[in-house]
Amino acid sequence: MGHRRFLPDNHQYRKEKKVFNGRIEKRKARKPLGGEVLFSRLENINIVFGKVKGKSRSVTKNIWKKKSILWDLPYWKHLQVRHCLDIMHIEKNVCESLLGLLLNLKWKSKDGASVRRDMLAMGIRPELAPIENVPSSYSANIKKLVSMDELKLVGMKSHDCHVLLTHMIPIAIRGILPDRIRHTITKLCLFFNMIHSKVINPEAFDSWQSDIIMTLCQLEMYFPPSFFDIMVHLISHIVYEIKVCGPVFLRYMYPFERYMSVLKGYVRNQHRPEGSIVEGYASEEAIEFCTNYLQGVKNIGIPRSRHAGRLVGIETIGLKRLVPDREEFQLAHFIVLQHMTVIAPYINEHKRVLQRMHRNKGERWLTTEHNKTFAKWLKNKVKTSYYEEGMDEVVVQLGNGLQHLVATYQGYDINGYTFYTNRQDRKSTFQNSGVTLIPSTMEFSGADHDARCRIAKDSYYGVIQEIWELKYDSIIIPLFKCRWVDNQQGVKVDNDGFTIVDLSTNGYVSEPFILAKQATQVFFVEDPKDSGWHIVLHGKRRILGVDNVTDEEDYDHFDELPPFSIGIPSSNDNIDDTTYLRFDHDEGLWE
Repeated sequence: MGHRRFLPDNHQYRKEKKVFNGRIEKRKARKPLGGEVLFSRLENINIVFGKVKGKSRSVTKNIWKKKSILWDLPYWKHLQVRHCLDIMHIEKNVCESLLGLLLNLKWKSKDGASVRRDMLAMGIRPELAPIENVPSSYSANIKKLVSMDELKLVGMKSHDCHVLLTHMIPIAIRGILPDRIRHTITKLCLFFNMIHSKVINPEAFDSWQSDIIMTLCQLEMYFPPSFFDIMVHLISHIVYEIKVCGPVFLRYMYPFERYMSVLKGYVRNQHRPEGSIVEGYASEEAIEFCTNYLQGVKNIGIPRSRHAGRLVGIETIGLKRLVPDREEFQLAHFIVLQHMTVIAPYINEHKRVLQRMHRNKGERWLTTEHNKTFAKWLKNKVKTSYYEEGMDEVVVQLGNGLQHLVATYQGYDINGYTFYTNRQDRKSTFQNSGVTLIPSTMEFSGADHDARCRIAKDSYYGVIQEIWELKYDSIIIPLFKCRWVDNQQGVKVDNDGFTIVDLSTNGYVSEPFILAKQATQVFFVEDPKDSGWHIVLHGKRRILGVDNVTDEEDYDHFDELPPFSIGIPSSNDNIDDTTYLRFDHDEGLWE
């Protein structure tokens, strides 16, 4: 509570009493204490270790009981940020609090009988006075909606909470909460999504700060005061820390937590864990040193990525060979020629030849004729000019055409993704058949909302039907044959910023193929508001440890994709006295 103090002095929320804590907010946000001021308050603290009997402890009032040894460093008091916020655990605790409140989880919910009695004693929100018992048929039983034995939300890891908060919760609450409450929770989730970006525009910091303060104030309208613990309050300081220390991912706790798991794995004697860790670590280091002098021995202690060597493309499952029909065969061959850089000069030459031969024809006719005849023209060009002009060997192989026997697969790894056909997806518990193709002329800007919206609408979304591998002598090129969504009727961006598609539409039937190296993985989640539409979420690439990556920057363009949400328009500041209250269970309120 109390986040209204961060608002401008003349903001209307400051004057509201009923929907907040019953008082007008006149306080102003405190400025962060500088290091020298903190040091002056801490340097004379008398630290008493251990338990102190009676009243012998100092009676001097001070919010600090201990002085960190780090203050002995001469530069410590001059640092702007001395201790970084642990975003990982803040996100985890906020996620658990939000889920506990939304799902009414016992021992986790922030909405109980004692909480509502406290609000009654504070004189706020009398409409939320506790009802200790309700009729048996008052509402549906929440246990019938969620299997607590199989789907209980306890014991989640930090990364599970990260995925839930940044991706799944905004989708799960669509259509089941009042619009204002859903909109506010979605903005909170989007904030966590944005701060985890690897590329952040500094000009957006001020708008982020004002938006998150407004979001916290709106949450105060809807949620009980017990929801706002210290972890929720720390959200208001995240943007300031990003300004000073840089992007959040540089200070992640995830690698430290994972390494702690590695160290715990060394423990063999539960009574002497420290000694076990030292012994295991030293043994592994010694063996690792020795393997450097042994030929053909794999390194130990370093897991080998299952995507190793698979950025350029490698088949996985379901090999079959077929002879496709003539029309599809020629179309696939033309797609390959059209996207090869070495073929570009010959494409321009062929278009000039057509223009000289058919001066009275329009641009549309010339384009159609080029698509039909270019492959045959190039083949003749290669035969007649190979020895005269000394053509590139790649041009020769592509111009001579491909083998008629095509290898097809049900699974393929490329660009750090694992792709499946739609048929294989139906056998799997994963969804790997969704793809998107962003037009090459698009320029992505994280700060330009309109540009991001335009990219989301103009990109192509589809489902892989077949995976082909075309062979040109020594050159192998994989293609995806997809069923594409019709962009005119089946793609839109809603008011919450989600890109949603209608998978029942079938567009671009004459252009089903794309090069596999152009594909980016997405997956589609059924929209809870309308089962006829699906929300687009981007997949996650895994290239860590891939052995054939010579320059990581070659693949950075995959990380510059717009997120699943192109941004939520700012809501107005109108006062809404809607309060969040669960009525869909007959379990009463948890004490």
